[in-house]
Amino acid sequence: MDPGTHFAFGTHEQHGFVAAFTASMPAHLAHWFLVREQFEPVPDQPGLFRLTEPERDGPRRTRQAVHDLRRHGYTVQADVALDPAASASPPRPVRPHGLMERRSRIAQAAGRSSQHGKAPTTTPPAARLPIPPKPTYAPTVHLTASATGRSR
Repeated sequence: MDPGTHFAFGTHEQHGFVAAFTASMPAHLAHWFLVREQFEPVPDQPGLFRLTEPERDGPRRTRQAVHDLRRHGYTVQADVALDPAASASPPRPVRPHGLMERRSRIAQAAGRSSQHGKAPTTTPPAARLPIPPKPTYAPTVHLTASATGRSR
């Protein structure tokens, strides 16, 4: 094994899909990563981890673990069947600045004007009717007691 290798993945006749870490990897950190990748420590075999529920799509989950660890910058050795780089459909490469690129595209789209023209919210000034002038007098209305419902 290459001296710079951090993890190794393979198959074991008794434990199924297994992973181990090398001396170049701190044990507590390796344990943390492998547990999050759904591996559990094998009792009585320090440094060896097995995939939990290997019958539940074990090869794909193991390839995904290899891919994830490599994406975090670790050197991983894997059997050919478990190596995502050697499989028919490796996981898509991760863009280093994907979130920033997406935000930039959204900001650019927000700054552009719409392809559809805005509909006017009011009629244009030329089409408005003129407002009639305010009357100079106020008509006086005289109400009688019978019209108001009051009695004198």
